[in-house]
Amino acid sequence: MADTLTRAERSERMSRIGGKNTKPEMVVRQLVHSLGHRYRLHCADLPGCPDLVFPARRKVIFVHGCFWHRHPDSSCKLSRLPKSREDFWIPKLKANAERDIRNEKALNELGWEILVIWECEIKDRASLQRNIEAFLHDEVN
Repeated sequence: MADTLTRAERSERMSRIGGKNTKPEMVVRQLVHSLGHRYRLHCADLPGCPDLVFPARRKVIFVHGCFWHRHPDSSCKLSRLPKSREDFWIPKLKANAERDIRNEKALNELGWEILVIWECEIKDRASLQRNIEAFLHDEVN
């Protein structure tokens, strides 16, 4: 399937997608804050620049977009591959997922615990809250 936009139009549109302060990230930040937890944002001195950092607990939360980070759940409709320019998208998205694995390994080696929240998990707020509370209260590693 051919792209309906020119390369320049597609490039311009994709350049508008931000990596910080995304809607899913803001939902998680508001929920964590409402639970009484305080955190630092986007610590560039840690591998992968985690979205939320809890330094005293040595815990971090990443909020991943299902498309960009290749959510491995096969039932996730947000992680589908584009039908155009597969020669570009497949290596790019695979590299993103591989980089995430490297960053998580590096954080673990530094003694940090990690919680990855996927964009599609934001919809179920009750489950999201339980997962975050369990993670921050040492009930789950």
